[in-house]
Amino acid sequence: MARLDGKVALITGAGTGIGRATATLFAREGAKMVVAELNAESGEQTAQLIAQAGGDAIAIKTDVTEPDSIQAAIGKAVAHYGALHVLHNNAGGSTSRDADVTQAPIEEFWRVIKLDLFGTFLGCRFGIPAITRSGGGSVINMSSTVALMGIPGRDCYTAAKGGIASMTRSMAVEFAPAVRVNAIGPSVTVTDRVRKLVEGNAALDKMASSHLLGLIEPADIANMALFLACDESARITGQVYPVDSGLIIS
Repeated sequence: MARLDGKVALITGAGTGIGRATATLFAREGAKMVVAELNAESGEQTAQLIAQAGGDAIAIKTDVTEPDSIQAAIGKAVAHYGALHVLHNNAGGSTSRDADVTQAPIEEFWRVIKLDLFGTFLGCRFGIPAITRSGGGSVINMSSTVALMGIPGRDCYTAAKGGIASMTRSMAVEFAPAVRVNAIGPSVTVTDRVRKLVEGNAALDKMASSHLLGLIEPADIANMALFLACDESARITGQVYPVDSGLIIS
């Protein structure tokens, strides 16, 4: 039996990168997939990839920074599939505009807080009740190694990802035992967006060269998300799991 048979999973930002890798993996493991993506075209592409491989998926255009949008996406998911068991708050991302606290543009701070932290807050706000009504399940948030160690030049992103790590722990206490809430803390992951970001940032380039086991691929993050989504992690909650190729200890 596949590890997510009978489960319905919604992933935000599933049109590209880590989100797409995770959505296709979840589908291969039996989940009915809801691709919640701001870019309607890339979201449909992910859903089509899943369908072409024999899976079951729908794409819903979703802006995680807008309460009505994410609430509607979760409502459509439940209306279509009858339940929601797994929520992966994956949407987010840093930009090359980030810097130290004395130099970072104020608008960049609010951009990443709204997208990463507030977007995760909204996903949980509307997703957790749906998961509870479905009999329980798993929330997987996306933190970062920048929340677990000192990384210069990313103070906006660090604030958002640190907030997600703290919120993950508090929600795990609040909603146990019906809903498990964990987070993944990736280091530099080789997506198209990150390749461009690393190329122009000396601190990120140095961090990427410090990985003990090589650079991280989207599939590596997807594998951790699968573990946290399935029953193998049934007694795990409130944790932030680094997927960092040994960066934190190196």
